Amino acid sequence: MMFSKPFLCVITDEALCPVTLAEEALKGGAAMIQLRHKAASGSQLFIWAVEIRKRCQQYHALCMINDRVDIALASKADGVHLGQQDMPARAARKLLGELGIIGVTASSPEEALQAQQDGANYIGFGHIYPTRSKLKDSSPLGLDILQKTATLVSLPILAIGGINHENAASVIAHGASGIAVISAVSRAHDPSMAAGELVRAIHNNGTL
Repeated sequence: MMFSKPFLCVITDEALCPVTLAEEALKGGAAMIQLRHKAASGSQLFIWAVEIRKRCQQYHALCMINDRVDIALASKADGVHLGQQDMPARAARKLLGELGIIGVTASSPEEALQAQQDGANYIGFGHIYPTRSKLKDSSPLGLDILQKTATLVSLPILAIGGINHENAASVIAHGASGIAVISAVSRAHDPSMAAGELVRAIHNNGTL
């Protein structure tokens, strides 16, 4: 598994065609695409996953599937991203094998440490800033908690939540190995250009 540091993950938006968005994001330099669509059927997810995987291979990027270990296996994606209410990482590992990549969402240092103990390959940590992409009951975690968590775990941290080209460098400077975005790319007038701006921002050596 290769994580270029720092790296951009673009999560698909349910309002747009996932395959089209993935291609635009990859053109802009995204190193990981996560297929996420809560309302889609399994058959539709599989079709999208196969197409996104093909494009990720062309751009030497990682293809991750949100929640669905079965879709990840069937489509030969690189791995799966699991939330706190999904299948435990330990169980997913038995199905995916040692080569499958497992990301686990964490919203606290304690959850991040547990994910590491359970065999995750990276932590999806957030939300860092206020976000409108997903409904949240909790307050943003902020940069201080991100930095604290980065000192406690040895896994790469993929920060998410309200991140854009203006604050991305700060997120990297506070310990994140990469950033994950939805609307910062999907809602942009030119998604490819938006992805490129984010990649340039996070390659600012993490300097503030």
